[in-house]
Amino acid sequence: MKKGLLITIEGIEGCGKSTLSNNLFKKLQESNSKLFLTKEPGQTIIGEKIKKILYEEKHQMAAKTEFLLFAANRAQHFHEIIVPKLNDNYIIISDRMGDSSIAYQGFGLGLDIETLQDINKWAMNDISPDLTIYVRLDIETAFKRLSSRGSLTSFEQQNNTFWQKTVKGFETIFKDKKNVLILDGTKSPEQLVMESVDKIQSLIK
Repeated sequence: MKKGLLITIEGIEGCGKSTLSNNLFKKLQESNSKLFLTKEPGQTIIGEKIKKILYEEKHQMAAKTEFLLFAANRAQHFHEIIVPKLNDNYIIISDRMGDSSIAYQGFGLGLDIETLQDINKWAMNDISPDLTIYVRLDIETAFKRLSSRGSLTSFEQQNNTFWQKTVKGFETIFKDKKNVLILDGTKSPEQLVMESVDKIQSLIK
């Protein structure tokens, strides 16, 4: 039985979720010793191999293949890291999880949403996040940030139509979903951390 707390952070590329994940981890470390920071894809030996295929291979990948690779990574992530840490009463912060696949491969690439949800549920051992933090940001601002970083990944190089569909996906997913904190990605990193900590503390008490 799950004992700890699972917090996921979601949003499009460039929204600031990775910065928030790291800053939130540092802030919560001040008062919590059993804290673990992770991300998808990657993290396990198998997951890192999958990540290499997803991000570094140059050949054209079918949308179904892409999703199933993410799902395989997720299954291993839960098997090796998420479930054991939750059972040991850890607070886990994960930069991305199942909702990203629904937004990217479901809404963005047009795969059947219900099928993806079923596979996600299976890969995640029927475990749902206790809190999802969605960092909302418009596409134009996000890509101004990405452009300043230099070279883009294959995901970041998708066309504008894909990103419009993906943003719509995130908005649809979180519109009526429980246990979601929606943040304004244009706010300062410090403000995003403060708002996130306030919400998390209310769950811990």
